[in-house]
Amino acid sequence: MSPFTGSAPRTEEWRHLRLTRDPDIEVATVTLARPEKLNALTFGAYADLRDLLAELSRERSVRALVLAGEGRGFCSGGDVDEIIGATLALDTARLLDFNRMTGQVVRAIRECPFPVIAAVHGVAAGAGAVLALAADFRIADPSARFAFLFTRVGLSGGDMGAAYLLPRVVGLGHATRLLMLGEPVAAAEAERIGLISELTGEGGADARAAELARRLAEGPALAHAQTKALLTAELDMPLAAAVELDAATQALLMNGADYREFHAAFTEKRPPKWQGR
Repeated sequence: MSPFTGSAPRTEEWRHLRLTRDPDIEVATVTLARPEKLNALTFGAYADLRDLLAELSRERSVRALVLAGEGRGFCSGGDVDEIIGATLALDTARLLDFNRMTGQVVRAIRECPFPVIAAVHGVAAGAGAVLALAADFRIADPSARFAFLFTRVGLSGGDMGAAYLLPRVVGLGHATRLLMLGEPVAAAEAERIGLISELTGEGGADARAAELARRLAEGPALAHAQTKALLTAELDMPLAAAVELDAATQALLMNGADYREFHAAFTEKRPPKWQGR
């Protein structure tokens, strides 16, 4: 994501989600804040997520981002009235615009130059499950349950990149079952099949996600950004192309400030002071 901007000003207020920042450690938290609807997504929420991730990527103002849900669950997916009902009145061109927008949110999560941590409790269903899937880390408590519900409403299970991402996280067999049947997966099974990165104690997902975000933000941000970029880019590369890309990336980072800082810190027997450069 290019850091260069044009004439558009920085967004001061996000109407469809809540953004909080901890500037001391360069961590941002994006909270889906419709608890009365289990944080069901609207057209505006998708657009705000897309635009916010692009804005944070350009600003280079955060080193880690937590995606969380307010209330009893993480996100119940698209709002039945405001999205499913509304899409019945749209023509094909507008439907294509909408579906492309939802995919742009997933791409923004995967392509932003900072790690994204989903803190999941309660339901993560439909689009909510895909948002969590797209994150770099999924921290969940025992109440978490994931459900890729798209076939249950008569649509393809391959929505928002789910058919691309899920087999790469849990394997083709589990992905086929989850996307085809749309059955919920409880936290214990999600941990067993690799869908979540870490299972916490009851009610512990938000605190653990914040702790992990702090750890990542205090680390070598450029190394994290390039690691994330390689993980995404190399999913479909042949080995020869992947190792060449690795070599070019390492050569660039070896010429960076953080690499020199590690050597100085090691020599002086002190912790490194990472600059993200």
